[in-house]
Amino acid sequence: MGNCLTSVSKSKPLPIETLFKLPSSLPTWPPGEGFASGTIDLGGLQVCQISSFTKIWATHEGGPDGRGATFFEPSTVPEGFFMLGYYSQPNNLPLFGWVLAGKDVTADPSNGALKQPIGYTLVWSSESSKINQDGNGYIWLPTPPDGYKAVGHVVTNSPEKPSLDKIRCVRSDLTDVCETEAWIWGLGKEVNTNGFNIFSSRPTNRGTQALGVSTNTFIAQNGGDALSIACLKNVKANLSSMPNLSQIQALFQAYSPFIYFHPDEKYLPASVSWFFTNGALLYKKGEESKPVPIEPTGSNLPQGGSNDGAYWLDLPVDEAAKQQIKKGDLQDAGVYLHVKPMLGATFTDIAIWVWYPFNGPARVKVGPINISLDKIGQHVGDWEHVTLRVSNFNGELEGVYFSQHSGGQWVSASELEFQNGNKVVTYASLHGHAFYPKAGLVLQGNGSIGIRNDTAKSKMVMDSEARFVVVAADYLGSTIVEPPWLNYAREWGPTVGYDIEEEIKKVEKLLPGKLKTTFEKFVKGLPKEVLGEEGPTGPKMKNNWSGDEKV
Repeated sequence: MGNCLTSVSKSKPLPIETLFKLPSSLPTWPPGEGFASGTIDLGGLQVCQISSFTKIWATHEGGPDGRGATFFEPSTVPEGFFMLGYYSQPNNLPLFGWVLAGKDVTADPSNGALKQPIGYTLVWSSESSKINQDGNGYIWLPTPPDGYKAVGHVVTNSPEKPSLDKIRCVRSDLTDVCETEAWIWGLGKEVNTNGFNIFSSRPTNRGTQALGVSTNTFIAQNGGDALSIACLKNVKANLSSMPNLSQIQALFQAYSPFIYFHPDEKYLPASVSWFFTNGALLYKKGEESKPVPIEPTGSNLPQGGSNDGAYWLDLPVDEAAKQQIKKGDLQDAGVYLHVKPMLGATFTDIAIWVWYPFNGPARVKVGPINISLDKIGQHVGDWEHVTLRVSNFNGELEGVYFSQHSGGQWVSASELEFQNGNKVVTYASLHGHAFYPKAGLVLQGNGSIGIRNDTAKSKMVMDSEARFVVVAADYLGSTIVEPPWLNYAREWGPTVGYDIEEEIKKVEKLLPGKLKTTFEKFVKGLPKEVLGEEGPTGPKMKNNWSGDEKV
């Protein structure tokens, strides 16, 4: 990202004045069809990623952390390509971004993929705003000709309307519905729905079959105005930009996470085959007295169907074997990769699944008191995942999704911790195994009371590159053979029957009076995954298998 002008010098530089780059250069990817070729044809509209910018305007207050935001014009746009919109980012992060530029490859002068706007509307000006800023900023919405849509704004530092040649609008059939995503800037330190705000944008419909493509331009919104910006659409629905198997392996070797476990962790991961061969049992409803040992690949597990309660897995009956299998086996453990197209096949998501035979009891902070719960939170079986999102234009890591109980968070590559080059550092929380990008404590609650998610580095660490297997990549057809256990639709642990009131009373004995009712109300409001009432379903049964990650 060259040509980035710094703002007025201050005693302490803003994070955005630093250009983020991955710790190591990108490798040369193995040969293939269209992956990492620099451009993608969306069906008459060829697009490329521009990550070189010229600063146009900046404000130094408002927005995340109250540090303002900066607005950039894409620079060094390749010959034949045109700008589709400008880029904006909060000042509290290093500069790391891109926007798409487009090239008309329809050879149709009357109904081409791109056309100039017929005018501009001034959406907002900073002239009357008493804010700390570099000059004045003006945000313009292109007025598209009939049959075309604007997919980005133009920003100027003077009140003159931009040139009509500055940007291009996109033919409507090559666009899709857009929505706001992260808040970039507004006049306050949080979103004021009645004021002026800048958001990042993303396609509304996202998933392995969805064709919406993010331009990564911003959306400017005045109060509750309807969105006037569209995203792009891969009408070609062509998956040629996706990586082949050797490219997947190279991508994973480049970015494969280190997973650090807390030094007090007793319940470590294992391979699925280790879990099966060390005594895990398949139970069938109505035949509970005759559990069946499971074959190493799960070949005798029922296939397909739905989570109807007819079958479930459980630990060995023998108590010693049960306690042993709960601990897992870190030396044997590996990760299972699900590779899928996202954002109209302009990105590849590599979901990295980790299997734990047992999820330990929750730990809760109640005011100044920390309590380790007994049964609450523990259950047999725990599937957790992190997801790498990689650009199909160049193979660069865009960000990582960290699954956390029933939700999770996307973290930009610019905010990640790395080790051994570009390998991502992740942390699994004590007992619950939720994934986090930084070591420390995350409290799941309201501040005074919550479930503790403790993470820390220890000697217990998994280098996921050492043992990984691609278990699913639908777009590769028969290249990948899915293991039978992946198509087992029922639960990987039994439904736990315990008296929650009794468990609450055990804890309340340890609490002073005023904290007892607070604790009881908090526990009863926890989701089932945290309460541990039942075992989890497998990766393929999760919504994110064919959809986007849950945020």
